[in-house]
Amino acid sequence: MEIEIDRFIRYLAVEKGLSLNYQLSVRRSLEAFAGWVRERCGVEDPALIELPHFTDYLAHRRLEDKLAASSLRVQLIAIKIFFRHLAAKGKVPVDVAERIDSPRLEKYLPETLNEPAVKRLLESIDDTLPLSRRDRAILELLYASGLRVSELTGARLENLFLEEGAIRVTGKGNKTRLVPVGSAARESIGQYLAGERPALVSRHSGSEIFLSKWGKKLTTTRIWQIVKERARLAGIESNVYPHLLRHSFATHLLGNGADLRVIQELLGHADIATTQIYTHVDQKHLRDVHRKFHPRG
Repeated sequence: MEIEIDRFIRYLAVEKGLSLNYQLSVRRSLEAFAGWVRERCGVEDPALIELPHFTDYLAHRRLEDKLAASSLRVQLIAIKIFFRHLAAKGKVPVDVAERIDSPRLEKYLPETLNEPAVKRLLESIDDTLPLSRRDRAILELLYASGLRVSELTGARLENLFLEEGAIRVTGKGNKTRLVPVGSAARESIGQYLAGERPALVSRHSGSEIFLSKWGKKLTTTRIWQIVKERARLAGIESNVYPHLLRHSFATHLLGNGADLRVIQELLGHADIATTQIYTHVDQKHLRDVHRKFHPRG
């Protein structure tokens, strides 16, 4: 099993070009399953693994390891794509894993900021203070374009098209997409590029748009700190973090009439099902409004 896992990970890296983080996640899931089957069942050859091995393993992870349905789903997806690959290569006689049903996921509605709160957050920044233009540009871009924090830290000058109002970013699976940048964000980014970034540049600087005070690329952790600090200074008591602005971006687009497929493209979701969570948010808002204002709500 270990030999086939190594070959499969090389396949994901070389032929599929999937990210190192994804490779590590799949390897962890497959090695955990292989170890359990070897120790509990004495099976090491993937061709000898049968359906009860899968179901018993998943039951063990759920009941004994207390794994959540979302984590079980990640494990199962890794196992399924592995055995599908083995079957395609003729390493197992039949893809037994195909018959396993995925665990039912609990649906958690994403947190969002309402539009007045976002406006309060953005407009509370005093542009005359050090690094304020940078921080304003970061917040404006997160909300205007719905970027993941990793996409923002990796955003580069050569991929920013301010006049056209767009930015090219690299998301999950090393997939690139072109995302619109709104007028308010363009103005804030332009002010930062003209008035602050040149003073931050050092011999260590790359072409990343957003730099630290030392002239280096900002880390995702630092972006989190900036967002939280700016929310605190704005007097917003709720938990504000970068992905909250991404959720708010999608929810506000949907609430103002944007098509779900368009939002999917803007967010870089591979599956429309991932984007559909925002329809639940919008429906919840409608129910809350109806309950509050209808005489028999």
